[in-house]
Amino acid sequence: MTDDIHSLTDGVRLRPAALGDAESFAETMTRSRAYMRRWEPVRPEAFYTRDGQAQRLTALLADRDAGRAMPWVLADDEDRVVGAVTLASIERGPFRNARLGYWTDVGRAGRGLATAAVTRVCELARDGLGLHRIEAGTVLDNFASQRVLAKCGFELYGTAPRYLHINGAWQDHRMFQRILHDGPPQG
Repeated sequence: MTDDIHSLTDGVRLRPAALGDAESFAETMTRSRAYMRRWEPVRPEAFYTRDGQAQRLTALLADRDAGRAMPWVLADDEDRVVGAVTLASIERGPFRNARLGYWTDVGRAGRGLATAAVTRVCELARDGLGLHRIEAGTVLDNFASQRVLAKCGFELYGTAPRYLHINGAWQDHRMFQRILHDGPPQG
């Protein structure tokens, strides 16, 4: 189920990430760089190149193959990357948890695309991966991302001081979680 292609909105599909997406990722990340700077780590220039994205995707796909991550892209009608959603740090056993990260291209922000994608990924995490819980964090002033999480059924459960090094400094984060089900662990 996690390998399927899912229609979201405005001609955008959710599909698994692939190494062949490197060039498109580089273009979209470069275009959205200034917009996302406030919420991202400082990146080396190489990150915004095809080779930099190929290296990043190679590592991410290795984590997927090992069961530690599930990366998806948001692709438009021409199969260009216009965003991404990733479940990382997937844990099995009694925890059945993952960390959620997502972003959309600057030209697609504020149109409900992130909300549609996160909603679908939560369904896939529950039904396809058998996860119990997803967690996410946002810098304190990322109100748009906090609205996405609230619309998708996440609840605020605390603040983590100096949680991640974002935009050149250790940043406090608001921490959210969504409980996907209360059944026993499966698989």
